[in-house]
Amino acid sequence: MKAYRVAAMVAALFGMGFAQDSTEVPTGVISGDYTGVLRPQVHFSPPQFFMNDPNGCFLDANGTWHLYYQYNPLGLVAGNQHWGHATSKDLYHWENQPIAIFPPDNTSQVFSGSAVVDVNNTSGFFPDQDNGVVAIYTLNTPTKQIQEISYSVDGGYTFTAFEGNPVIDSNSTQFRDPKVIWFEDHWVMVVAFSQDFVVGIYTSPDLKTWTHASNFSHHGLLGLQYECPNLVEIPVNGTDEMMYLLTISINPGAPLGGSITEYFPGFFNGTHFTPVDNAARIADFAKDNYAGQFFYGVPFGEAVSIAWASNWQYTQVAPTASEGWRSAMSLPRRNFLTNITRLGWDLVSEPYNLSPILGRQLALNDSLLNTTLSVDYSDVESNAIYFEASVTGLPAVASIPTTAFLNFTFSNLNTNESLSGGYQFGADNPFFLDRGKTRGFDNPYFTDKFSVSQILDPSGTWSISGLIDRSIFEVFLDRGTFSGTATFFPTEPLSMFAIGTGDMPQGAKVAVAVYAVESVWV
Repeated sequence: MKAYRVAAMVAALFGMGFAQDSTEVPTGVISGDYTGVLRPQVHFSPPQFFMNDPNGCFLDANGTWHLYYQYNPLGLVAGNQHWGHATSKDLYHWENQPIAIFPPDNTSQVFSGSAVVDVNNTSGFFPDQDNGVVAIYTLNTPTKQIQEISYSVDGGYTFTAFEGNPVIDSNSTQFRDPKVIWFEDHWVMVVAFSQDFVVGIYTSPDLKTWTHASNFSHHGLLGLQYECPNLVEIPVNGTDEMMYLLTISINPGAPLGGSITEYFPGFFNGTHFTPVDNAARIADFAKDNYAGQFFYGVPFGEAVSIAWASNWQYTQVAPTASEGWRSAMSLPRRNFLTNITRLGWDLVSEPYNLSPILGRQLALNDSLLNTTLSVDYSDVESNAIYFEASVTGLPAVASIPTTAFLNFTFSNLNTNESLSGGYQFGADNPFFLDRGKTRGFDNPYFTDKFSVSQILDPSGTWSISGLIDRSIFEVFLDRGTFSGTATFFPTEPLSMFAIGTGDMPQGAKVAVAVYAVESVWV
């Protein structure tokens, strides 16, 4: 979470102000209108007002996913931070819950953090149960940032602050975003000393008493500060092996400006993290994927995450305020590590099981070779669709014409607005994404074009899938080897989809399928 003074300055600039009196904040479920033309229909967004980082993500023993999030329940910019809460059985159909954690006074804010299920009652808070939840978070006070805990005896719906708070006090104004996991016989916390470019690693037997174990410092891209670290055990594709992954969100100072997440594959022994190398790897090649958090309590061998789908450079002036809300989460993702040609370790990120939201098939073409498929989806009530395309039978790159391509476009024929992307199969194999032809938002930091270079798989295959959801688009290349997340704001809904190929080499095959996406809010 950003330093309070930054958010306060922006709030004052745009006249939104900060509501600091938590007694005014609703204690029941906050209702929301999800019918706005920019409001995503399958990406989670808050019922009203402003949301940012996902917090406290966990899966309980009953199969319920819990998502907490940074929430200002009284304003459309950051500030007055609480932990909003929503629950789901499938990570798509969310039920808004009452705010879970409130600041203790009118001068403090509950910043980012995490949550764990204390099944063995190591904390002593839960003598007669195995489903007690402990939230670990940063309390931002006027003088410093401290780490506190609260506990829930009802499975994560209401919380009581620990009387012995804070559990860590470093006397720093830039010390935040704890993420806690269980390692063999003790708890482990990673937390950011943000402007020192240090991720501190702490250990605890009981979630209340913490000992500093080591630091991970000055690795990768620094930006201007480290935030929202995550440490997670993650599967290695095609094997029974697991590795550890450390993610660090940087803001400001991302390569494309503002905020982004970088990651480090490596090894963890319970006190020290060692990366496989010194390379900086970026989790998303576009600009709207930040502060991703991995869910605690998922089955062994899985790593499931969700991220905030925005960027601090422009999130507080995004035009969705006209509909009474700001910011959405990314699609939930299933993640694993793989080793790819020349680049080495890569974080593969795929949409979590989409079956709960996929509707009727709008088009199917198993021979889209040097031709175009067009789909009018104006009758899809959600104004959201999903497509996937697979290319097989490609020869060696040297034999592919440099003009061979697969392109796609979402458009509105009345306003001539569009969102487009495409891939060149020859030469250096770049993929591009262009949101610059939508005209509902103008901001100097709203970068309009993105690209990423790929190396074609030696098997001669390539794939793409994408989901467009009113004002957010996510694209996944080569089964999630690379992914891009981009918000966009048209003046009128995009409702025409076209995908085509050209100059493809002999022997290549292209198959495409397009599906309606069903709203989770109807």
